Amino acid sequence: MPLQQDLANAIRALAMDAVQQANSGHPGMPMGMAEIAVALWRGHLRHNPANPQWANRDRFVLSNGHGSMLLYALLHLSGYALEVADLKRFRQLHSKTPGHPEVGYTAGVETTTGPLGQGLANAVGMALAEKMMAAEFNRPGFDIVDHHTYAFVGDGCLMEGISHEVCSLAGTLGLGKLIVLYDDNGISIDGHVAGWFSDDTPRRFEAYGWTVLRDVDGHAVDAVGAAIGSARLGGGPTLICCKTVIGKGAPNKAGSHESHGAPLGAAEVAAARAALDWPHPPFEIPAEVYAAWDARADGAAREQAWGKLFCAYRAAHPQAAAEFLRRRAGALPDGFKEQMDAALAALDAKAEHIATRKASQNAIAILAAQLPELVGGSADLASSNLTLWPGARAVGKEGGGNYIHYGVREFGMAAMLNGMTLYGGLRPFGATFLMFSEYARNALRMAALMRINPIFVFTHDSIGLGEDGPTHQPVEQTATLRMIPNMDVWRPADTAEALVAWQVAIEHANTPSCLIFCRQNLPYQPKSALQLADIRRGAYVLKAERGALRALLIATGSEVELALRAQALLAAEGIAARVVSMPSPYNFDRQDAAYQESVLPEGVPRVAVEAGVSDYWRKYVGLRGAVVGIDTFGESGPAAELYEHFGLSAEGVRDVARALVSPSMQRPR
Repeated sequence: MPLQQDLANAIRALAMDAVQQANSGHPGMPMGMAEIAVALWRGHLRHNPANPQWANRDRFVLSNGHGSMLLYALLHLSGYALEVADLKRFRQLHSKTPGHPEVGYTAGVETTTGPLGQGLANAVGMALAEKMMAAEFNRPGFDIVDHHTYAFVGDGCLMEGISHEVCSLAGTLGLGKLIVLYDDNGISIDGHVAGWFSDDTPRRFEAYGWTVLRDVDGHAVDAVGAAIGSARLGGGPTLICCKTVIGKGAPNKAGSHESHGAPLGAAEVAAARAALDWPHPPFEIPAEVYAAWDARADGAAREQAWGKLFCAYRAAHPQAAAEFLRRRAGALPDGFKEQMDAALAALDAKAEHIATRKASQNAIAILAAQLPELVGGSADLASSNLTLWPGARAVGKEGGGNYIHYGVREFGMAAMLNGMTLYGGLRPFGATFLMFSEYARNALRMAALMRINPIFVFTHDSIGLGEDGPTHQPVEQTATLRMIPNMDVWRPADTAEALVAWQVAIEHANTPSCLIFCRQNLPYQPKSALQLADIRRGAYVLKAERGALRALLIATGSEVELALRAQALLAAEGIAARVVSMPSPYNFDRQDAAYQESVLPEGVPRVAVEAGVSDYWRKYVGLRGAVVGIDTFGESGPAAELYEHFGLSAEGVRDVARALVSPSMQRPR
């Protein structure tokens, strides 16, 4: 039987060999955390390499994702579908071993990590999801949801502000099955962190309400294992502070930033092999070490035991079991589409003139009645975002409920939504003001990159905030959100568009959604059955022209009303214009050419109208078209006065369109 040191050295060897072959990467962290990994993965982690999606597996997140070779080595050694050939292609194009772990590329990777702190925040979301699912589905004698979430973190993860946001909330919510192992090596890219990171980290986490295990020898497998065993006893979340040496085993670069983010070099790799008494060639692992690492038999036995428990659960609680399986599969309930069609028809008949944030709240209430998996939340703005709905229940330490009060933690909220979505069984959304999407931006991008489907709700979408002034008036935010690949951004104009936006967001399987709503009341625009059906296409003809078409007016949100009024003014001058509502450019861009041409025929002058930066709309209006927008920051004043001040008026749109149609006329500035 190999010694524990052999198991750890196998990780070190694979890490330094893969980084050296790629001539790129971070060998120091995998070499420094090798014994911690042995303690967790061989002693405590419950997983099944043959089925990485087993519902009751422990979740493992490598938040310090630059050390990705640690995770790849663990997956390979324990029996996942990751071969030596894949390790040899570390950081190469289209390999299963990209520079940072990416969900969907490699079996066993739970989340995409890289931006420091994101993985830790995802892990908090996963741990919260586990607690909520356990509260909903477990029954006496049937703990079908019963596992832990583990995260490895480094100094960088804890320096990032997001760590404060999510770890504070984790303590408040008492996430006792969250265990974080801190690689306390004192080194970052620039050198010894003491010059810029002197926090008393244990006391900081104790203040959050965490259990903290201090000064654990990170190179003593038994000591780390005992700490993990203690943490598993329950209570609040646990931080295990492991003292380590970065690059341990490299005789000349261990304990130095030189081992952090660059290959060790051929000479140092050879010296490390000698120092570790590891005589094997690159990428070669002895059979007995493979056998000791192999987790397939244990994993299969654990899943089989859980399967027997679930079969008994299904016999005793058939409805709950069926609901659990539906939600784990990500399937919508039977009749969902029919219910939504009926709700949309009812909204059209009601024709309410309300703010789209209120329309959103009404839509949430409709959805919550059909989707028990819907979990809402807001960053201390529930009364402004209007995300609470009748029957919503706050999530607390007991885990029950379907509404999370995140506090003023926009970034943490967004990253936790990603973790909850990755966990499965829940459809979470979180809300804040559109202006504060800036705080959440990295987590939004990660959702799109991972091709997952959380829903981000942003209200107070324009200069319509009025007196709050330019600090709170988003100008460029909607456009920049639309620029994120694989992000569906909706800006509805009325109650029908708001409900469709929510429905499409729920139906998306591989795309996150940003739903953007206004504070001020907007008129309802009557629609035919065909128009109601076409909303989900992202753009549709809201009001057709009378006569030979001479201008196209494209608008979103609160500016659709301006476009309709401008159309009437143009008609009075004998200029036939068409009004196109485009709540989701993302979905319109995915329609076939015939539909796009039917909505926006070529050769007709185009004017886009939106209370935001103009450049985004050039893709639709072209260089010869025009955009009525705002290319400066806002001002403080009553909303109606601001719209007039910035030229966002029916008359202003009319004048711009008239100038396009009649080039001889001077275009208004």
